Amino acid sequence: MNDTYIVTSYVVIDDILKAYGYEEDGRANSSASEILTVAVMAAKYFQNHHERALYIMAGMGYVKTLSMSRFNRRLHALQDWLEGIVRLLTEVCRSGEVFIMDSMPLPVCKRVRARRCKKVRGKAFCGYCAAKKEKFFGWRLHLICTPAGVPVSFDLLPASEQDLNPIHELIFSLPQGAAVFADKGYVSEEDAKSILNTCGVRLVAIPRKNMAPLPWADDYDVRLYRRRIETLYSQMEAMGLQHLRARTNHGFLLKVSASVLALALTNLIPN
Repeated sequence: MNDTYIVTSYVVIDDILKAYGYEEDGRANSSASEILTVAVMAAKYFQNHHERALYIMAGMGYVKTLSMSRFNRRLHALQDWLEGIVRLLTEVCRSGEVFIMDSMPLPVCKRVRARRCKKVRGKAFCGYCAAKKEKFFGWRLHLICTPAGVPVSFDLLPASEQDLNPIHELIFSLPQGAAVFADKGYVSEEDAKSILNTCGVRLVAIPRKNMAPLPWADDYDVRLYRRRIETLYSQMEAMGLQHLRARTNHGFLLKVSASVLALALTNLIPN
């Protein structure tokens, strides 16, 4: 665990909470900033295992010892604030001329257990991961980041939704004149033209084998940023996003938000 990362993350979270007028409960032994920092460290270092993160951070003196049940109650009560912090950071970092886009499957259970799953139900949550050539049951995270890997826009949709479905909403908030580089799942000449006309943003996707090659300049950029897309995917995998364990959808979404915040801070804070 990196002390600089932990302390800087705490300071960022604490400053944002204070700036937005969060008032601490005088009876609480641990501050809201400490609770949220533990959640972020759980995503960063412990694959979203809150109990392990709390135990180790309490042992290192970063937070006071408190029961897991109390920690969970405090954390769930702070979910709106956590989402607000994520939203603010993504808006602040939403500048520049180049962005990268990717999606990741987030299963809620094994495919064979889909019929018994109580968190989500229906064919809408049955998806297919082309990269791993396997079916899964749950959600799909769509993410737009800067070349440095800082998230600027994201959405969580049922697994059966095509990659192109949320693309207009995600790209709408990007600055005019920007270019978004994406993989083959986002190939659509019609959508690319529509986005360029309405948002002034170029969508450049890796062409499929049976398609005409890109112009040499776009082809060079796609190859360059494709490596960053793969690195971003690896970072999210390392946080355990594809193996999240949560009893409720509320808890599942909370861990996704904490992971997006951890990813943003990881790529913003110098090593």
